[in-house]
Amino acid sequence: MGQALYRKYRSKSLSEIVGQDHITLTLTQALKQGRISHAYLFTGPRGVGKTSIARILAHEINNLEYSSDAHLDIIEIDAASNRRIDEIRELRDKVYIAPTSAKYKVYIIDEVHMLTREAFNALLKTLEEPPEHAVFILATTDAHKLPETIVSRTQRFTFKPVPVDAVASHLKQIAKTENINVSDEALQLLAEHGEGSFRDSISMLDQASSHGDKIDVESVRSLLGIPPAEIVGKLLDDVATGTSAELAFNLNMLYDQGYHAALIAKQLSQQLRSKVLSGSLPFDSDVVFGILNRLLEVPLSSSPDLSLEIILLEARSSVQPLSMQNVSKPQVPKQADEIVAIAPAPEAPAIKEPEPTLAETPKATSKTEDGAKTQAINSEEWQKIMDVLKQRHNTLYGVVRMADAEFNEDGSLDLYFSFAFHQKRINESANQKALSDIIQDTTSRRVIINCIFDKDRPQKTAKLAPQTPATTDSAEDLSAISNIFGGGELLESE
Repeated sequence: MGQALYRKYRSKSLSEIVGQDHITLTLTQALKQGRISHAYLFTGPRGVGKTSIARILAHEINNLEYSSDAHLDIIEIDAASNRRIDEIRELRDKVYIAPTSAKYKVYIIDEVHMLTREAFNALLKTLEEPPEHAVFILATTDAHKLPETIVSRTQRFTFKPVPVDAVASHLKQIAKTENINVSDEALQLLAEHGEGSFRDSISMLDQASSHGDKIDVESVRSLLGIPPAEIVGKLLDDVATGTSAELAFNLNMLYDQGYHAALIAKQLSQQLRSKVLSGSLPFDSDVVFGILNRLLEVPLSSSPDLSLEIILLEARSSVQPLSMQNVSKPQVPKQADEIVAIAPAPEAPAIKEPEPTLAETPKATSKTEDGAKTQAINSEEWQKIMDVLKQRHNTLYGVVRMADAEFNEDGSLDLYFSFAFHQKRINESANQKALSDIIQDTTSRRVIINCIFDKDRPQKTAKLAPQTPATTDSAEDLSAISNIFGGGELLESE
């Protein structure tokens, strides 16, 4: 069985450690001066060299040549699987036994934050009064979980993520030694995806080396499941200037190709961040930062695919068309005594006398399958239903709001969707029940819900009457709304 590259190329001396000079220089000077502490604390992200330096230090203070083989006086403990007080009590009892052959007995406790409170208390007693021959090296990725009483009795060294260029350079040396044919661009991508972790980056190079004779950027993208930058950029273009249909199509195309929503969200965040730093925002800054903030939630969502789609579709609906962004507003005189000639305001366009709304239509009654009476839902009731849905099930609300709702005289509700993906979601029994329960809670009526997929049906149309009468500005407002939502009918309120 071949040895994993990250183990084969693990550093064997402090001089071989890359990217942690602030730590290796300090430890080297301390060793030269013979200043050995009884307890060290190594903190930082995974894969940056904490365990490697702990092992090197354990050998250096004992003047031993580095070896990966176990040594009786260098004891490694995984706190994740030895976290109880019994294990720490056993350690405390054995720590007073003198080393077998080395000068110091060194205890390396990895993931020390996993210890229980009782185990920490037992360890604290040992750290307060350690024997002369004992040295403790504690390593953790979550230093904030350690009790202050433990931290205060150690020399703390904070590791940092290794710079991408340093990781790429190190990967290039390994690839050359192992005769791995890989492009510099592919190495750069591996280093970036490793997020400052040598171990993760080397493991990915090891995995990529078995996928072909030549490793290029595209093969690395395919291996890591990273969506193409061009299509991710197209999603941002769709948010800025495209249509909801184009946006949904391109996003679902990525899903169909096997790309995960979490990685798509990560690539979107990176592209948006680059645009923010370069000052080339694709749309309003409030929308940009709103998207960036919500993209962080995608990996943690119970339905990442749907969550990402809703985030982008809502952003699309909130982006003002470019033609409307530079519309000048009339200037208001700054002083009351200024004499300004104001042209008479143009007459408002004639507004078609509205047809009777659903609220004015006599409510027909029918019965559901269980015999309960039903009545047609009117627009005002539907708005209340959507408000309650948004409060209780925000994700479900994001899908329902994409539907074109029709209220039938027999009391049933037809929801028309332009995308089969949305129709399928609402047809799920849990979502059907949630929506039906909210309708009943809001209107005290049980309603039959029909979810219909019609790709040729226009996108959702605004049907609810505004709260204020139409003014001369209503035409402009309606024009903006039409451009964003795909049409609408302006109704006068009584």
